[in-house]
Amino acid sequence: MKALTRAACAAALVAVLGGCAQAVPGSSTADRQDPTKVAGLAITDGPSGPKTGVADAGLSVLNGDGGAIDKLAANAVADVQQYWKEQLPEHFGRQFKPITRLVSYDSGARGLNLCGSSTAGLVNAFYCANDDTVAWDRGELLPSLDESFGPMSVVAVLAHELGHAIQFRLGAGDAPSIVKEQQADCYAGNFFRWVAEGNAPHFQLSTGPGLNQIMSTLFFIRDNAGTSAAADGAHGDAFDRVSAFQFGFGEDPKRCAKIDVAEVRQRISQQAFSPDERDSGLGKGNLRVTDPNALKNLEDSLRIAFPGTQPPSFTQRTASCADAKLTTPAAYCPATNVVTLNPAELTKIGTPPRRGNKGGIGDFAAFAEIASRYALAAQKASGGSLDGPVAGLRTACLTGTWASTMRGDQETPLKLSPGDLDEAVAEMLKANSLIAGDLDGKSVGSGFARVEAFRDGFASGSAICTSKYA
Repeated sequence: MKALTRAACAAALVAVLGGCAQAVPGSSTADRQDPTKVAGLAITDGPSGPKTGVADAGLSVLNGDGGAIDKLAANAVADVQQYWKEQLPEHFGRQFKPITRLVSYDSGARGLNLCGSSTAGLVNAFYCANDDTVAWDRGELLPSLDESFGPMSVVAVLAHELGHAIQFRLGAGDAPSIVKEQQADCYAGNFFRWVAEGNAPHFQLSTGPGLNQIMSTLFFIRDNAGTSAAADGAHGDAFDRVSAFQFGFGEDPKRCAKIDVAEVRQRISQQAFSPDERDSGLGKGNLRVTDPNALKNLEDSLRIAFPGTQPPSFTQRTASCADAKLTTPAAYCPATNVVTLNPAELTKIGTPPRRGNKGGIGDFAAFAEIASRYALAAQKASGGSLDGPVAGLRTACLTGTWASTMRGDQETPLKLSPGDLDEAVAEMLKANSLIAGDLDGKSVGSGFARVEAFRDGFASGSAICTSKYA
């Protein structure tokens, strides 16, 4: 994040949860959200990954070694192709033509010449439109994904690459990179909805931990913070990639095909670092979260976001609360209207990850934890319940509303920096995150639902928070 001079919001609303957010394309509908469901499907904790007792698809893979990773990848391609064999005629009136060639390679071995380049050192998976090829690195990329996030992460990467094949089959291959990548993430979301509904021959997916793994994968393969959305080859930051995936999971393939330059320009959060952010001493665009000036700017930004709320006071002194648990790294006490901060825990979260600091995320992650407790004060002021999963999701939504007031030309003492929203995604995917937690820190088990609620508030403002999460 970056700090600016303090100023009032140019057009602050008088409603308790008014804020200064603007609606942008891509927000979810305002239908009331059932906290036991994601995109209409029940939140499940069952197994995710390859089904047992199912024969391999037996697709031909050039240069493969016949190992487990190549079999996993081939089965993934087979299921994705089965999905598009059904869906392409239904939604676009076209027959699906299977991928012409599948190629496996080892990035650590002697390179192959694929799509005009050598695969030596190419830790990647890709679709080549020139000869309709899907290729993957069985040496490093896919094994590392499998080890870090589970086998469904491999399926996610290949579903994305086949999404590019769908683009070319629909004649959309000349769009800017960021548009093509957003479409491909969205098409992957379409496919995983089909898997979650139990239709895939080789794979199964729970909508709780299973979807959380997919979202963690998208975070892992995001563009580096500070990459411009206009850059050649830009894929999107984690917030944008997760958003596109969620659009696909919640809607049909036609929604994905509608992603175009106009939508991307209005919705995409990815941006390059400004000169002052690049030169920041603590890290690009990162503030010291316990600095008094930073905390003062944070308080001011929250007052702007929730203009009708009696501002709670902030304290770093641990005290008991008559009507709530003292959660960490921040807590809200309704009885006293006080937000209590744990400086050590906030510093741990707010320090960018470096060698020896494996648990750090960045300043926005820490500030969002604090903002979530302030959002409880806003809900108390409007008479909303502070307990239960709906309250937790409403909290995430309102925290997203707060974040939205710091973008663009709106006047606020803090501004979003590249990577800030990715920090929110990373923090929300943690089991103990408060961003989508109720008064006692409890939230739904689905990271998908948490991020969706946050994005609702960010994209559409506080009104959707009080209607959808009521």
